[in-house]
Amino acid sequence: MSKGGQEAWRARGSCRTGDPEELFVQGSAQSRAKAICTGCPVRTECLAYALDHREEHGVWGGMTERERRALLRRRPTVTSWQGLLTAARTEHDRRSVAESAWSVRQEYSTKSAGSSVA
Repeated sequence: MSKGGQEAWRARGSCRTGDPEELFVQGSAQSRAKAICTGCPVRTECLAYALDHREEHGVWGGMTERERRALLRRRPTVTSWQGLLTAARTEHDRRSVAESAWSVRQEYSTKSAGSSVA
């Protein structure tokens, strides 16, 4: 990833306005650090960057260094976390849209059936 690409996602991170030291903590303070990542619009990019670059310290993309090491051990054949996580997010988004459309159709169908009975 080019430096410009890195800067683009970093500039949109939920952590961009806070103290960076809040993300490089130990113990129970890591839960507070991980909470900063909740709902972050670039959480996937951040985590992928940390995994691809083997970042050893801090909370990145909502995962501690210990959690990232465990993930790397479980998936040693992954060569691009950016590619894998982007594809997973795209699939998740696609399924969410499909499920929403199905839910709307079901609701409409139920309402239509109820109104034709009257």
